[in-house]
Amino acid sequence: MLFVKTIDAPIPAGHYSQAVIANGFIFVSGMLPIIPNSGVRLPEGIVAQTEQVFKNLELVLKAANSDLNRLVNVQLFIPRIEFWTTINQIYAKTLGLHKPARTVIPCGELHYGALIEVNAIAIVGENELP
Repeated sequence: MLFVKTIDAPIPAGHYSQAVIANGFIFVSGMLPIIPNSGVRLPEGIVAQTEQVFKNLELVLKAANSDLNRLVNVQLFIPRIEFWTTINQIYAKTLGLHKPARTVIPCGELHYGALIEVNAIAIVGENELP
């Protein structure tokens, strides 16, 4: 088991890793749309926050020798279902034809007032996608 840590993405504020690599997969912890190296600064609005959270996810995956095209599972947490259409459009644009398994959870207020949180599982290394 390996623990992933990159200064390019937001650093965890609690007792957890950005991600853990085990058995050919990377398990990415819940990630907010915090702008890296900004403390806890969030972009304004759901579009900018959704774009930022996927940039952060991509940076953690890159640090583990993976990328967005190797995602197998994504969970999205949102405070209000009204954001769903906008998030889905950005998600589809970001991932293109790649369609990992996905769960969307309307969950109420998120930490720091974020409008989206994501966690994910992806394949790492030289393992091949089917």
